[in-house]
Amino acid sequence: MGKQKVEVREVPDPRILNARDAIVRITATTICGSDLHLYNGFMPGMEKGDILGHEFMGEVMEVGKGVKSLRPGDRVVVPFDIACGSCESCEAQQFSCCENTNPNGWITEKLMGQPSSGAFGYSHLTGGFAGGQAEYARVPFADTGPIKVPSSLTDEQVLFLSDIFPTGYQGAEMCDITPRKVVAVWGAGPVGQMAIASARLLGAERIIAIDRFPYRLKLALEKAGATDVINYEEQDVQEVLRDLTAGRGPDACIDCVGMEAHGHGVQFAVDNLKQKAKLALDRPMAVREAILACRSGGIVSMMGVYAGFMDKFPLGSFMNRGLTLKTGQCSTQRYMKPLLERIEKGEIDPSFVVSHQMKLSDAAKGYDMFMKKRDDVMKIVLRS
Repeated sequence: MGKQKVEVREVPDPRILNARDAIVRITATTICGSDLHLYNGFMPGMEKGDILGHEFMGEVMEVGKGVKSLRPGDRVVVPFDIACGSCESCEAQQFSCCENTNPNGWITEKLMGQPSSGAFGYSHLTGGFAGGQAEYARVPFADTGPIKVPSSLTDEQVLFLSDIFPTGYQGAEMCDITPRKVVAVWGAGPVGQMAIASARLLGAERIIAIDRFPYRLKLALEKAGATDVINYEEQDVQEVLRDLTAGRGPDACIDCVGMEAHGHGVQFAVDNLKQKAKLALDRPMAVREAILACRSGGIVSMMGVYAGFMDKFPLGSFMNRGLTLKTGQCSTQRYMKPLLERIEKGEIDPSFVVSHQMKLSDAAKGYDMFMKKRDDVMKIVLRS
C-alpha cells in the first residue's frame, strides 16, 4: 500500500486466464529478503494494491486445458521466476532469462538493455503478476514451473525450493568449487545460509560467513556448515580474510547481500545518502568488498539483488587481477528436481532457517519484524 506499509485485504479469487494456467491453494509462503527491497521502496514499478510474495507452495485446485503435467490435488512448490519452457533461453535452461513471460519486458529493456522474465509478486517491472502471500495464486505456464513434492516431506523442508535454496546453490555452483577451495560468503541471511550449506555440499574445504548479527553467524556455524565467521562491525574483513588465507584471499566470494548493504565509514554514509536521496538505487558495499578481497584469478559470485547503476566499482582491481564475475537471477527450474533429491536423501534439510511461523493475517507484523531483525528472526513462514 506504500513504502513500509502492507495490509492484508480481501481481493477477488484468481481464475484461469490461459490454457497453461493453474490455480494453487497456498499452504505455505514466506517473507523474503528480496521483499524488503519492495517494502522499503527501493525497487521501481510497484503499485498500490500489488500482491507480494514469490516463495510459495500449495495444492493444485484447477488447471487449464493445456496443462498435462499437473492435476487437481497435486502438492507443488512453485518457482519464483516464470518461464515458458520453449524459448531459446529456456531451452538453454536459463529460465530466469525467459523471453516470453514478462508482458512489461519493454520497460526492463529500456532500463537494462534486454527484457527480463516474469516473476511472482515482484513489481510491474517483472510483469505485475500477483504473488503468493495470499490464499490462492494463479500460476502461468504451470506445465513448466511447479514441481510435485512427496507427502513424506514437510512444507518447511521443500518450501525453499521456490527460491532461496536454488539461489544459494547457484551462487555456490558458480564458484567452481573443488576440494581445498576457500569460499567467503557476504551475508548470513536465508540466502547466505543456503549458499554456505551448498558450498559445503559441493566440497569446499573452508567456508567463511560475513555478517553483523551474532545469531546469524551462530546459525552459519552450527547448522549451515561455515568453518569461520567474521562480524564486520567488530573486525576488519579484509585483514581477517588475509589472515585466514595466508594472505591470498578466498578462492571465491559470494555476495548474498545486494542493494541494501550495511557498513560503516564514509563509503557507507555516501551510499546511504545517495540511496535515500534517490540519486542511486543500490548500496553495493558487499560486492565492492568481495572484489577487493578475492584472490587474484578468483571468482566473485553475485546473488544479491541489484536494481540500477553502481558507482565506485573497483574496475581496476577487477581487471588487473583477472577476476571473473558470475551472476544472475536464479534459474530455479533447473535446480528444483536435483535439490529435491538431495533433500529426500537426507543430505540437507533447508528447514533449519525457519525461525518463526505466523498467520497470513499477521503479515504486516512479520514485515516489520523482519526488517528490524527483532527476536532473532531468520525466516518467517506464513500460513492462512
